Amino acid sequence: MGGASPRITPELLVQAYAQGVFPMAEGRGADDIFWVDPRQRGVLPLDAFRISRSLRRRIRAQPFTVSFDRDFAGVVAGCADRDETWINDTIAGLYRDLHAAGVAHSIEVWDGDILAGGVYGVVLGAAFFGESMFSRRRDASKIALAYLVDRLRQDGFQLFDTQFLTNHLATLGAVEIPRATYRARLAEALVQRARFTPQAPVPTPDQLLQRMTQTS
Repeated sequence: MGGASPRITPELLVQAYAQGVFPMAEGRGADDIFWVDPRQRGVLPLDAFRISRSLRRRIRAQPFTVSFDRDFAGVVAGCADRDETWINDTIAGLYRDLHAAGVAHSIEVWDGDILAGGVYGVVLGAAFFGESMFSRRRDASKIALAYLVDRLRQDGFQLFDTQFLTNHLATLGAVEIPRATYRARLAEALVQRARFTPQAPVPTPDQLLQRMTQTS
């Protein structure tokens, strides 16, 4: 973790991602923001996403509806709504600015009109930087990730950066790689062309699972 930054603009944040670093705050009420550059980086190989039998059953049961970029601010707020968070008001505002600029995107999972879970992240080149996710219903964040991975595959992305490896992400196929390996993969992804398409039709559960089986 590096030193505190007096002011971070959306433009500086994009430059930081291109160099492999990202911001965090010590807590919701903290004023300082720090740059983070993990020695071991979490990534989720797009061809290795794991869907357990129980998750397959949940997806087929269609307990939720899924959308893209419908409520970006709501997803960020959901991710920050926990006892310990690295998302302060400044960071939340920066990502809302990036979303307005078309650089940050969200995946929402809805239980009727209730935002039940979601994921948001940043897009540069063919890299997607997953920032955070949350779940207010069982499996909501896993379902969001499944639909996100499918969208990234369909849109030609090469790298899904999860920043850190958690037990939750490991069960879905995420792994850790050394900083040098990550930076090499990032450099390759940044020069590739990919376009995140939030307006594309959301696949049906059967379409999603069929495509996951074909590319896994």
